[in-house]
Amino acid sequence: MGFRRRARRRGLIAGAAIGAAAAHRGGSNDAPPEEYEAAPPPAPASDMDQLQQLAELHASGALTDEEFTAAKAKILGG
Repeated sequence: MGFRRRARRRGLIAGAAIGAAAAHRGGSNDAPPEEYEAAPPPAPASDMDQLQQLAELHASGALTDEEFTAAKAKILGG
């Protein structure tokens, strides 16, 4: 019986030490949180890039012929 009791006590002590270490690392931090600058907006895609993307969508079947034609006309300004 003594061995079981010692093993359990050792486990409890080790668990408490690990918990205390974790609490110490993640405990309250008096420093203010860091503020990051917002990411710049993505660069606008060129007309060629947009047309290529439309062509890929049309080829995959995601766009119908009518949708592809309308979107292409909108990009080309016509």
